[in-house]
Amino acid sequence: MKAVKIISPGEAKVITDVPNPPRPSSDNILVKIFAIALNPHDWKELDYGEPSTLGLDLAGIVEDLGPDVTNGFKKGDRVFGITHGGNKLRPHNGAFSEYATTREGVLIPIPEGKSFEEAVSGGIGLLTVGQGMYQEMALSWPNAPLKEKQQILIWGGSSATGALGIQFAKLSGYEVITTCSTNNFDYVKSLGADHVFDSRSPSTGNDIRVFTNNQLRLAWDTIGEHGSPESCGAALTSEVSEGKPIRYGTIVGGNPVREGEVINTLSTGYTVVGEDVEAMGRKIPAMPKHYDFIKEWFVLVEQLYRDGKFKMHRLDVRQGGFEGIVKGLQDLKAGKVSGAKVVYRVGS
Repeated sequence: MKAVKIISPGEAKVITDVPNPPRPSSDNILVKIFAIALNPHDWKELDYGEPSTLGLDLAGIVEDLGPDVTNGFKKGDRVFGITHGGNKLRPHNGAFSEYATTREGVLIPIPEGKSFEEAVSGGIGLLTVGQGMYQEMALSWPNAPLKEKQQILIWGGSSATGALGIQFAKLSGYEVITTCSTNNFDYVKSLGADHVFDSRSPSTGNDIRVFTNNQLRLAWDTIGEHGSPESCGAALTSEVSEGKPIRYGTIVGGNPVREGEVINTLSTGYTVVGEDVEAMGRKIPAMPKHYDFIKEWFVLVEQLYRDGKFKMHRLDVRQGGFEGIVKGLQDLKAGKVSGAKVVYRVGS
């Protein structure tokens, strides 16, 4: 089969004679892939250079099922979700290939009327929203929304993850403050953002603190670099009091925000499959509780998606199949993608 493989740091090639995956074991499902989506993590793994198959986001058709699959999937079902490309422990498995294997709990049925291209844009973003906002930051769930007003800052609202974060925070009853470049203001407002600030302004953190009367206690940072942690720290309240936690969550590891005053949380996605992962020089042990959480979270996501309660990010659907993916990763790294999710059709 075809697959996009890391050859050396910064170099990826389409290999055409990769062995097909074996029959799935346990609660794993083999997916014939029809569409994939790019994530910043993909080019970062490529730059690190660990020989493996790239790709996290996939959508396709169930080709085969392990003997312990219990959630009702059957051969021929249309699904989307994630697999751990770039994993040294499973170097032949990744989304940027004709077939990939992943666990049943990180796959979601594609509702009738939704395309592979639309669905594939959501896997990593929906996972990250669940792990970052609901598991780590302990926000109220969309099916049990807040009854009292509470504000949350979502930094990077026009990113693929930020766009989903805005919608889920609104479903959970929060008043959403977000940031993005000025050309994306109308877009994030269409997603439900209540207040929008310019992410490129050096005063935005302080401006938000003034706007919120120094009362903001929740910030979720979907960028995690280029000054966003410091800006989130400036936006969060300076009033530290027992019983009123101040929380900052991010998806990129870095220096803590106002350590000792703010509860810092990090979600990386590595742990959600519940299996050992070795990637980018890190060994991450299996965390079954994280997998159990995402299984429960994706059940709710399936219902909300089917009922039209949220929409996926804007799409940048590109031609070129597997060969196009390599060019797309270069564009993503160079910052040539803004306010859209890059998607490729790779099967028919």
